[in-house]
Amino acid sequence: MSRQRYAIAIDLGGTGIKSALVGTDGSVEHFHTVPTEAGQGREALLSKLFRLIADHRRTAEQEGWPLLGIGVGTAGTVDSFGTVAYATEHLPGWTGTPLRKLLEQEFGLPCVVVNDVHAIALGEQWQGAAQGMANLICVALGTGIGGCIIRNGAIFAGDDGYAGGFGHHIIAMGGLPCSCGNRGCWENYASVSGLKLLMREQGAPGLWIENPRELFAQARGGDSLAKEIVALYGERIAIGLANLTHTLNSRHFLLAGAITGQGEFLLENIREPLHRMVMPVYQGDGIHLYPAGLGEQAGVMGAASIVPGMRE
Repeated sequence: MSRQRYAIAIDLGGTGIKSALVGTDGSVEHFHTVPTEAGQGREALLSKLFRLIADHRRTAEQEGWPLLGIGVGTAGTVDSFGTVAYATEHLPGWTGTPLRKLLEQEFGLPCVVVNDVHAIALGEQWQGAAQGMANLICVALGTGIGGCIIRNGAIFAGDDGYAGGFGHHIIAMGGLPCSCGNRGCWENYASVSGLKLLMREQGAPGLWIENPRELFAQARGGDSLAKEIVALYGERIAIGLANLTHTLNSRHFLLAGAITGQGEFLLENIREPLHRMVMPVYQGDGIHLYPAGLGEQAGVMGAASIVPGMRE
């Protein structure tokens, strides 16, 4: 039997940084979260990241666990060289950071860097709800919308590594202004931010707007306005999924993000309009929607999985 080996895994978001030591069997050790505090700037963020990785390396040495390398999933658009090509104002100064190069220079370990949603998709494919699936589309519904295409068991990255920017395909000409500079992007309508805007437009009580879980609780309880808003939100998600189905001829969608904790109640409000929108020839045995199953550990699981040797 081969000896268990480990990767240092990082899931870096605009709000928090999750980190862990992940074993080749999928075990997660010493998992914890610290605030990103991105407003302190790039150098402070890098220093925090270096400390976290150094702490995990020290723990691995104390435990006698051999390390294969470092895997990072980070918010922002990541190119094929592990450089953050673009990041929003949630990570000021992060654009242009040659993260892979900096980490390899600092620690002398192999390092792989991908977009954070790519990491979530790979984590779910390795040990979660999409385990064993060779082909799927991951859509992460959060403040915005991120995505990942997995084909033949690997990420389809596109020409420059940026494939999966689903949130910025335009579904409404001249629609709502988006942070990317365009108007009518899908994420303005189907992200959690879009849901909150929809609630305001529909005259929902403030409590719902501040806490979408309350909206779903009221809808489950039969409140007519809440049910109408959830149905409209499901339809807005379905529009984008229908476009992806017709573009990529995929019938398997992994939905990630805290909102997917609403489970079957949310999914049933997506399936019905999705079935109506998708041409019959594209439906095959049906469009399959899967809520992510690894919770807050999905990102570190996926970040670890991309380190060479982890899946061997």
